[in-house]
Amino acid sequence: MVESTMNAKAFRSRARQWWRQEIRPLLILALILFSIRSSLADWNDVPSGSMRPTILEGDRIFVNKLAYDLKVPFTTWHIAEWGNPQRGDIVVFLSPHDGKRLVKRVVGVPGDTVELRNNVLVLNGQPVEYQPIAEELLRDLAPADQAGRVFTTEKLPGQIHAVASIPALPAKRDFAPQRVPEGQYFMMGDNRDDSYDSRYWGTVERKQIVGRATSVVISHDGWSPRWDRFLSSLNRY
Repeated sequence: MVESTMNAKAFRSRARQWWRQEIRPLLILALILFSIRSSLADWNDVPSGSMRPTILEGDRIFVNKLAYDLKVPFTTWHIAEWGNPQRGDIVVFLSPHDGKRLVKRVVGVPGDTVELRNNVLVLNGQPVEYQPIAEELLRDLAPADQAGRVFTTEKLPGQIHAVASIPALPAKRDFAPQRVPEGQYFMMGDNRDDSYDSRYWGTVERKQIVGRATSVVISHDGWSPRWDRFLSSLNRY
């Protein structure tokens, strides 16, 4: 009995020591790291082609969560705000449709009137400008991914970026003028005919915006790395 009691005390002593020296420091470190990912910076894997050719499937993008504000970790509560998304920004946000994290481009800010006419974006009554795209900007797309698609550059105020269309694919290429409400943003994918965005589920509340996507950290095509895309900016135009 005495020996059993001593063994139990020794076990509890080792358990407390293990907790203090091994488990607790790891938990504190994990809490700090997850808090940083929640409030300061994060990365986001891209599984779909809705932002082609700017972002490709297999890209892991860097998300600056301090671009516009500071949030309480693990929440959408804002501690402070020092900026707002601008037209042309690529942002990560929580979808108002199902709560999933999405990556899209801001094409309309509060107060804007947004319209689409045969895939031509119209902002505040003025069609935006489109130009042919340089072939070198499509170098990361395989020939099969370029077939049947039309690529151009779209000039939003202060921002030029690539967009794609797929003429053979049924898509929502027209919608009537919509005014973006205060505190809301109109999002669209650069791959216009293959993107589920604000055309279908409406505008996004400011508080649902997680941060701004600025660069590709790493990229792969299946098992093959795309070395040229590593640490590349998403504003290459």
